[in-house]
Amino acid sequence: MATIAGNGPPSILMATPPLIPQSTTRGSNSFKLPSFSTHNVTQLLKYRKEGEGEEDHKKAEKEIKSLVKKLKKKENLHELERALSSGGDIPTRCVTLPRQLDGKDGASAQSRLPHVVYCRIWRWPDLQSHHELKPADVCQYSYYNRKSEEVCINPYHYIRIVAPPIMPVLVPNRPTQQPLYHEPQSTGLPQNIDCPLSSDPLPAEETPPPAYSEVPPVDSPADPQSVYSGVGSPIMSPLSAASNTSVNPIGSPAQSDYHPITYTEPAYWCSISYHELGTKVGETFQAIRPSIIVDGGTDPGTTDRFCLGKMCNVNRDNITIQARKHIGQGIKLMYIGGEVHLECLGKNAVFVQAPNANLRNRWESATVVKVPQGCLLDLFNSQDFAKRLADAVHLGYEAVTQLQKQCTIRMSFIKGWGADYRRSQITSTPCWIEVNIHGPMQWLDKVQTHMGGPNGIIHSDT
Repeated sequence: MATIAGNGPPSILMATPPLIPQSTTRGSNSFKLPSFSTHNVTQLLKYRKEGEGEEDHKKAEKEIKSLVKKLKKKENLHELERALSSGGDIPTRCVTLPRQLDGKDGASAQSRLPHVVYCRIWRWPDLQSHHELKPADVCQYSYYNRKSEEVCINPYHYIRIVAPPIMPVLVPNRPTQQPLYHEPQSTGLPQNIDCPLSSDPLPAEETPPPAYSEVPPVDSPADPQSVYSGVGSPIMSPLSAASNTSVNPIGSPAQSDYHPITYTEPAYWCSISYHELGTKVGETFQAIRPSIIVDGGTDPGTTDRFCLGKMCNVNRDNITIQARKHIGQGIKLMYIGGEVHLECLGKNAVFVQAPNANLRNRWESATVVKVPQGCLLDLFNSQDFAKRLADAVHLGYEAVTQLQKQCTIRMSFIKGWGADYRRSQITSTPCWIEVNIHGPMQWLDKVQTHMGGPNGIIHSDT
């Protein structure tokens, strides 16, 4: 503590007191927004699209308060309110934040990007990822313009990508002579052959082991209208809610000879089962939320999280015990418009076998892909599956049955498997999960029911 020397009275030092907002309460260390900012928060909050409850309201209020603090210029706030109050009916300028404030948050960055957060608050509460958005033509500082130091968060400067609906499959109403079906040999890469996905070399420590394909990081440059996972197809092309609307079926034969089998969304879009070596452990998780976290935690109380840490197995060996300790933040599964995508959140890679994605990339259906932390992989595409199903109907019942394999995705944590690993099968890995996609499976079942069986006996449900 400083003292003042001398025998006389201490000098009085005059200093300008700091400016403190009038709304700051005496005796409190917490800083409150000035009254004008509080008014702005209230005004902006009234334009929020309703979410699922009070918790969503609190989150939105917190995000808007944060935004008001970051938007230093009043004209930015006024421009944002103009955009929201008009519902995008009048032209508005970009409302920007510095790119370093863009909310990146490690592997889960895609759902925390500012333009995603504010589009979710003010336009689409069910928005999952920046891959569902593309910039409007008027946007000069969109998130996808990597050369810009500013990022536009004006929700009316972004457009939600909409894919065409899934068309019904036409199944014959009467028995026909079905060709003898032989499962086709893949003309693509054989299983576990290393496939370079980019001309940019990987750092030495990230070079995948032989026979594995590795996907690029989230920030890989891409066309914003078709963000690629690096494996040959768009990572996101969300399907509109019109997937169950009436559309022209695949093909156009006489309607009296064929019955259209439509695709419908089930209550639970997938089920996830957990396995240790060759043993299923615990109950199967039924996914109702479009975004699911599978991790090593122990919290069983939420519908959007499948915690493997709480799974008990009295026969668990030491190798499995040690592997489970490294599951960590695990993975995120995203289901958007009939498409399934994966993001690796944990520090350790996961090893994924997704037959539908493999065939789209002209790989062997059993190819295993290594997905490191922060990387995305598309796992299933309903549009592609619909085309394969329509083709399979003409090849016969057995060809349709083979498509069941495309509805199942397997992935192991920590330990890989395959031709270049000591473990040749996933059932030899210490901890892994199996994901069954319900919608396509049920669609197959309806088609097979109408086809009648391998002998070609047709059952009409008309």
